[in-house]
Amino acid sequence: MDLVVGRVVKAHGISGEVVVEIRTDDPEARFAAGSVLRGRSKSGAEREYAIESVRAHGGRLLVRLSGVTDRNGADELRGTVFLVDTAELPAIDDPDEFYDHELEGMRVVTVADEPVGKVSEVLHTAAGEILAVKADEGGREILVPFVGAIVTSVSRESATIVIDPPEGLLDLA
Repeated sequence: MDLVVGRVVKAHGISGEVVVEIRTDDPEARFAAGSVLRGRSKSGAEREYAIESVRAHGGRLLVRLSGVTDRNGADELRGTVFLVDTAELPAIDDPDEFYDHELEGMRVVTVADEPVGKVSEVLHTAAGEILAVKADEGGREILVPFVGAIVTSVSRESATIVIDPPEGLLDLA
């Protein structure tokens, strides 16, 4: 299974650098100079990219890729996602930590065992992680803060997340 660790947002400058939106909690390791990442273009074509240099830029990264030497080449990479195989990820020893892909697809129930929906995405915001849950009824999206006061348990074995929602969280908007 593939895991997206970054996405090319746009070209930067005229020398071939690209702006990369970070989608990994370990950008220093994933985007280190000298490392090689698999990239998938918007058309679905895949190829490997060697990273020549990286620098931080306003919450994103400016990345220079081997063989991309001008703005036109960088512009062609817009929308390209960088991927790693989930089998390559190190195991997590802490039972309270999870990779996003582990949470995505899990069913969500309340502490009273009432079904809520399935996690469609994990959103990373300045305020913390949020589970985007597609509701079983009506298919609407419910945003559930991934905090201990609301998420009471996560079971990898049963692929279930139990929540104790505060008043109003599950109400129709």
